[in-house]
Amino acid sequence: MTKGQLTYPEIGQQGEAIAAAWEQLAKQQDWVKKYIGNTEYEEVIFIGSGSSYYQAQTMATTFRLWLGRPASAFPSSEIFLFRDQSSAKGGKKLLVGVSRSGESTEVILAIDSVKGLENWDTCGITCYEDSGMAKQTECLVSPFGKEKSTVMTKSFVSMTFMMQAAIAAAADGSYSNEMKSVMEQAGAKLKEADDFAQQLLHNNHFTKTIYLGMGSYFGIAQEACLKIKEMSYIWTESYGTLEFRHGPKSIVEPGSLVILLLSETARSYEVKVAEEMKAYGAHVLILTSRVDEDTAFADSVFEIGGADVSDEARAVMYLPLLQYLGFWTAVNKGVDPDEPRNLTQVVKI
Repeated sequence: MTKGQLTYPEIGQQGEAIAAAWEQLAKQQDWVKKYIGNTEYEEVIFIGSGSSYYQAQTMATTFRLWLGRPASAFPSSEIFLFRDQSSAKGGKKLLVGVSRSGESTEVILAIDSVKGLENWDTCGITCYEDSGMAKQTECLVSPFGKEKSTVMTKSFVSMTFMMQAAIAAAADGSYSNEMKSVMEQAGAKLKEADDFAQQLLHNNHFTKTIYLGMGSYFGIAQEACLKIKEMSYIWTESYGTLEFRHGPKSIVEPGSLVILLLSETARSYEVKVAEEMKAYGAHVLILTSRVDEDTAFADSVFEIGGADVSDEARAVMYLPLLQYLGFWTAVNKGVDPDEPRNLTQVVKI
């Protein structure tokens, strides 16, 4: 393999990246108490751009459920250009910047835009401790998430996991045990996911790919959609699972690959959507924590594991297969995932 020599090993380093994030979080418990665990904040707003925005969506969903407090996610540009439309005036707010590099112009402008405002505080999460954002505001740092490749893979996993683990640490209950369980299982399915992706693509020719996910998996579905688009330049779309039935399903036809990120919370409803898409001629791939009779109809099923934890804690476990699908789609097309067209690792205005 001559292409993807940066991206491929980084996908395979997710187990180590998650373990490093867990270890680093133990050193930053004061940060957790000061920001995520601080109940003085009436609203917490997670922001990012591109993949970082999709992480922010999963982080905000987890925060709302596990801590029972208001949280939202927005593209960074919405805060520095449309702040009053995004967040109502009044109330104590925490703005959480999410950026792999910590150098994205938009996240830095967003944080700058609320500096000096009486009711706003800021913090962030990044992979680079000496980045502009880390110098601008206090950050969680996921050090092993640093990447040489342009496309985010292990950084996305490590940062999402680290923030969820921080939320778990601030919550009452067993969420930290769930995140520890995810850490212990991270990496166990990497080889299997790699082989599965290669075999699926070898045996089929897909003309379009659609990703479906709900709850904490909506952001993951969007990220998976972006990954295959960035790496291989194919057109693909992502939707909330049940929302896909309201019009967008008209694009399904033979040759379509519909990938369902199956939750336990809405399992019975989501399976019905997948059954409907199969009836329209799609090849249905289900990613699930556990294979059961209700998934037997699917053309392909991949068991990610993690049936012992909640949907939210399990979110990062979906990513290896999704990233490998993007990677091998690119390689099979003769496209180098290390050199995505029109893209750079840091986007600056």
